[in-house]
Amino acid sequence: MDRVERNKRFLNNLFTGPHPGHGIITATEYLPEAPYPGRGDLIFSQLPLEAWVSWHLRDYQARLKRLEILDDDTVPFIRSVTGVEIFPAAFGCPVHIYPEVGQLPMAIPLVSSAEEADRLAQPGLEGREIQRFFQFAERVLERAGPEVMISVPDMQSPFDIAAMVWRKEDFLLATQEHPDAVKRLVDKCHRLLKSFLLEFKRRFPNGTLVNWPYVGVPVELGCEYAEDECGNISAAAFEEFCLPVSEDMSKTFGGLFIHCCAKADHQHANFKKIPNLRGLEHGFSSAAVQTFSGHTVMIVGVDSEETLRANLEAALPGACFLFMTSVGPIEEAKRLHDRLRSHAHELK
Repeated sequence: MDRVERNKRFLNNLFTGPHPGHGIITATEYLPEAPYPGRGDLIFSQLPLEAWVSWHLRDYQARLKRLEILDDDTVPFIRSVTGVEIFPAAFGCPVHIYPEVGQLPMAIPLVSSAEEADRLAQPGLEGREIQRFFQFAERVLERAGPEVMISVPDMQSPFDIAAMVWRKEDFLLATQEHPDAVKRLVDKCHRLLKSFLLEFKRRFPNGTLVNWPYVGVPVELGCEYAEDECGNISAAAFEEFCLPVSEDMSKTFGGLFIHCCAKADHQHANFKKIPNLRGLEHGFSSAAVQTFSGHTVMIVGVDSEETLRANLEAALPGACFLFMTSVGPIEEAKRLHDRLRSHAHELK
C-alpha cells in the first residue's frame, strides 16, 4: 500500500475510530518549490485565473514530494488558498487587496444596523466570487485529474461571516439589542454556506470540505470552518446563535471540524454538545486537554518535543491528538518529525 492510501486509512480511523495512535503532519503553508504568484488570491486578483491554477498545481506537486521525504500522516491535496472574503463578498461587501504579496484579501463590512442587515437579499451561488471559485476548481482538476482531492476555500462559520458583513462592534451589540435581526443574518449566511458545500460535493465528489488543517480528510467525514468570534460572546450567546447552526452542519455533512484561535475556554462545554465533532484545532491548556480527551481529536501545533510531551502527559485515557509542525528547511522538518514520532510512540 503506498503512502497516500496508507494515510487515507489512518486518517479515517483517527477521526472515526478505532484509535490508531496519534497523528503528525507538517503544516508548512507555502513551499519554496511554489512561490506565491502575486497580490490577492484566486478570487480577487489582477492575475489571470491560469496563474492561480498553475501555482496550485506546483504547490500540490511540492506537497507530494514533501510526503515522500517526511513520511508523515498527510494526504496531499490541492488546498484552495483564499482569504475568507468569498462569502461576505457574495452579500456585496467590498474587498480590500493588500499591496504585500502573500497577504490575503479582507472583506469590508457592508452594514451597521439591524435595519440594513434585514434589507440584505439572500445570496445564491450565481455571484462572480462563487462562480470564479468553481471555475478555478474545474480547471485545476482538468489538469491534475479527477482522482486528485481538492478543497473548499477557507471558511468561517455562519456567525463569523455575519460578523464580517455587519460591522463587528455594532454586530456584537446587536446580539443583545437586536437578537432576532442577528439570527436572520446568521440564517442567511448559514443557507449560503450550506448550499455552497452541497454544490461543491455534487461537482467534486472526491473533494474535501476541510481547508485547514492540511490533512486531506475525505468528503464523507464532514465539513470544517473557523469559529473565532465565539471568544467575544458568552456561552449563552453561543448556545443561542451558533450551536443550532453547528448541529445542523454536522448532521448535514456527516461531521464537523472546528478551528478556533480565540481565547474561548468558556465555550468548551458548548463545543462538546456538537454531534460528531471530528476534530478541534484550538489552543489547548492542560485543563482543555483533559476536557476533550476521549471526545474529539485534538489538533495541536507543536514546535518541540517538550510541547508534544506536555500535551500527552496532560491527557486522560482515550485522548487522541493530531500534532502539526511547521518548519522551514525540509532537512530540519525531517529531523523534528522523526523526533516527535519517537516521543509520540514512547508516551502514547
